[in-house]
Amino acid sequence: MAATAATPTTSAERVKLAKTKFVLNASLAAGAAYQWLYKPFKAGTFKSGAKGRTAALIKGGLAGAFTYNRLSAALTDAKGDPTLSKATTALSSAVASIKGLPSKIKSGKATDADFNQVQTTVNGIKAAGASSGASVTDKVPSLGQLTQMVNS
Repeated sequence: MAATAATPTTSAERVKLAKTKFVLNASLAAGAAYQWLYKPFKAGTFKSGAKGRTAALIKGGLAGAFTYNRLSAALTDAKGDPTLSKATTALSSAVASIKGLPSKIKSGKATDADFNQVQTTVNGIKAAGASSGASVTDKVPSLGQLTQMVNS
């Protein structure tokens, strides 16, 4: 069976306010990834013996799950807009590749490549949005939003 592009064919398949939902979900994912994954990674907070490591691992695990969840939602939203759908089709596998990050962070086994993959994926989502007229900027979610999203 040949793969087809995820382009809505009827108005019933279109997601209401698809671009707006895409921007919101992608912005929250980008903010969480930057605040609780990328910054602590660059600061060395996830390394054994680092000050604040335990708290960083907990927040990082939550942020990893949150980021994956919101990026997945953003891709679903993108399918509801023809322009976004075309721009984000290639990103599905990149988003899927970060699914195991939370468990790696919690166990202390996340590598530089894992954190770089998250940043590359977020940058890909931002670029896809920008090319479709849906500018994505980092919006840092609260810790309450992280836990609420992960628990729901």
